[in-house]
Amino acid sequence: MTSTPLTCACPTGWSSAFATTRRSGLGLTSRRRRACPMPRQGRTNPMPRRRRASLMSRRRRANLRLWRRRAAPRSRRRRLLPLLSVPNPPVPEPGRGDKMPRDAMSRDPTPPRPRRKEHRAPPPRRQRDGLIAALDVGTTKIACLIAREEEDGHLRVLGIGHHRSRGMRGGQVANMDELELAVRAAVDAAEQMAGERIGAVVINISGGQPHSTRVEVEMSIAGHEVRASDVRRIQAFGREQHTAVDRELVHCIPISYAIDGADGVLDPRGMYGQTLGVSIHLVSAAMGPLRNLATVIERCHLDIEDRVVSPYASGLACLGEDEKTMGVTVIDMGGGITSIAVFNEGHVIHTATLPVGGQHVTNDIMQGLTTPLVAAERLKTVHGSCLASPSDNRELLRVPQVGEDDEANVHEVPRSMLIQIIRPRLEETFELARAHLDASGLRKIGGRLVVLTGGASQLQGVRDLAEAVLDRPVRQGRPQRIRGLADSVSGPAFSTCAGLLRYAVRHQVETPESDPALEETAVSGALGRFARWWKENF
Repeated sequence: MTSTPLTCACPTGWSSAFATTRRSGLGLTSRRRRACPMPRQGRTNPMPRRRRASLMSRRRRANLRLWRRRAAPRSRRRRLLPLLSVPNPPVPEPGRGDKMPRDAMSRDPTPPRPRRKEHRAPPPRRQRDGLIAALDVGTTKIACLIAREEEDGHLRVLGIGHHRSRGMRGGQVANMDELELAVRAAVDAAEQMAGERIGAVVINISGGQPHSTRVEVEMSIAGHEVRASDVRRIQAFGREQHTAVDRELVHCIPISYAIDGADGVLDPRGMYGQTLGVSIHLVSAAMGPLRNLATVIERCHLDIEDRVVSPYASGLACLGEDEKTMGVTVIDMGGGITSIAVFNEGHVIHTATLPVGGQHVTNDIMQGLTTPLVAAERLKTVHGSCLASPSDNRELLRVPQVGEDDEANVHEVPRSMLIQIIRPRLEETFELARAHLDASGLRKIGGRLVVLTGGASQLQGVRDLAEAVLDRPVRQGRPQRIRGLADSVSGPAFSTCAGLLRYAVRHQVETPESDPALEETAVSGALGRFARWWKENF
């Protein structure tokens, strides 16, 4: 078979290579029939080749953009919607790149849509750049720590920021606008010190009246080896025991497992038996305060990675492994509330909150001595104490009066009067804690040791007063040493924030939103569910 090039006679002057034909026994067959189109009737000047190629390339690019838009996942498109709704995107300051203060960011004028509890996407466990951010939202202060986990597994603090809290009362949100400004200020200070930008934080839960429940569930495994899917399934059964509609599950903590009724199993994977049981500690809180706090965090353009109840985080920061194993009670004395956590066998087994705190002591001083709030706080911090001494009657304190700006109208009161105001309130706090432990039956399980932490525990004489009321040895808890943590933020007032960092790295609990079984079901579909069922049962 031979090929004979034919010369194209069309007026466009196309190359004869596009009209090459081959001669065969069946006649002439064209390789490209449309390579040399003849002009239509009445058309004397066809479209030039370059213009036609440019038009085709524009069409291809448009089709490619349309295909990519349709092929994009729904989650990515949902993340882009809030960005597209901002009418005027913020312009970064010159010389700072894309790092701008959080106060300068524009807010979406439309209120956020309420989240549905049953279809919530699992939060990310770690930011893309490896940063860990902890945000302690308290009644009197807001603290933010930014850290990074090093190669040896230890944390190094990169940024520290704290600000006076506004808009919080009794551990709950009282004013969203004021709290948003305080959170932005604390986070921005930590970001500027670290030179990094954070997008998600681990927050503490102090409001909403956290409630602890211990449940025990058991299921049959038909004698086969305990797999990770069995552990996830029995934990899901334990979460289903939480049926309160107006409360949201915060923690689901497996305390111990049992194989064929034998307790004390820490990790049942790889073992054999007929039944698998687990004892689970469920911690729930009121849904309203949790949503209010989440709304404020979202208005600051931050995502919530995890939520931790405040006494649990304080215990992780202050306690050693031996203390958590033999049993210890942690009392976190905050500004608006006092929270309690009981540890035993290495796990937290009970949490509770009391509606009294250091701010109540300040209010008592303000009303008892008729002095402004700032002066009452200074008197409590500098001259306050829980123990009386013989020289208290001779020591006089200058107390400014409310509404008096002249220093000549300052009253002088003996220090013993200040102690008589402070001591009854703290005695009431410890008596409430003792009554709660007795009512819950955890006074013996909590061990002999009591650890006091929190800002209000720094008052002079608190440790001796706690030993007298609780009838137990008491020590003051401070955060265990973290690399890069300054001495000014290493006191008991920052125990919760330091514990949030440790929880983010070494947590051993599984939050309800990040259920691996639910994630696999959502991804695999009906065929994947059938394959998983076949593998688990056969």
